[in-house]
Amino acid sequence: MHHEELEGSGGYFRLIFFPRFDSRTFPSLEFVFDPFCSACRSALYTSILSLPMGSEPNFSASDHSSTSPLGGILSAILPGLGHLIRGYPIHMTWVLMVGGLLGVFTWALGAVGGPGAGWFFGMLIILPWWCLQAYQAYLPTPPGQLATLHIVWKRAHDIRYLGGLFLFTALTDLYIILANPEYHLTVFCTKPTGIPGLLVKAQSPALHIAIGYGFLTLRRWALFVYLAYASFGLLNATANFACFGFGRIRTVFFISLLAFTAYVIWRRDCLVTHSR
Repeated sequence: MHHEELEGSGGYFRLIFFPRFDSRTFPSLEFVFDPFCSACRSALYTSILSLPMGSEPNFSASDHSSTSPLGGILSAILPGLGHLIRGYPIHMTWVLMVGGLLGVFTWALGAVGGPGAGWFFGMLIILPWWCLQAYQAYLPTPPGQLATLHIVWKRAHDIRYLGGLFLFTALTDLYIILANPEYHLTVFCTKPTGIPGLLVKAQSPALHIAIGYGFLTLRRWALFVYLAYASFGLLNATANFACFGFGRIRTVFFISLLAFTAYVIWRRDCLVTHSR
């Protein structure tokens, strides 16, 4: 740290250069008060009394690094790449370590429970982590992964992530319906055909699109649409259990729907307080 002094009436100004962790400096202007100047004392007291209570410093945009869309895109393509390009190798190392541990666990789970178990764990854990580290690389100064998770939680990005999953599911629904026109959904132990069967198949992507959009934009009505969707899904799955038994796909759907519903209810304030 070094400084330069400029004399003034009743005191002098001191321009101080503070070093930063990235070897750059930023200036700060400090006025050193002369206690023998009565005009200065009066001005000082008036300034102190006029300070706002409990407010945060108002920094200009130039005092903060801007966000990095490029860093987020690169880390979305390859975990840790955006951190490395932006000059944060330690962050990249942590990202790769966590990703490696998750990859090893996924491989072990797939070896024990089959490929379906590994794929399900990847969708449930690895995909959110992938998005998290990409968002971390996008932030102005990438914090740690736990701090990034706190930001995501505070800004309700986890609900938006669920909205993205619903939109992705809607696309897969549409592909299955168009690629397999003879396929019919099982609804309360029956498989409707004709116009009723077409309506039953159409309601799945339609509801997924509505819920996905509502979650992405944090709409209040999306909570009620999802609860109606989840109630129908749980009742339908329970009826199909009674008729056809506990199939693997049916069981995974039932458990995942229970988990998603419990999470959405837990985080319902995001859709209530952030609703626009």
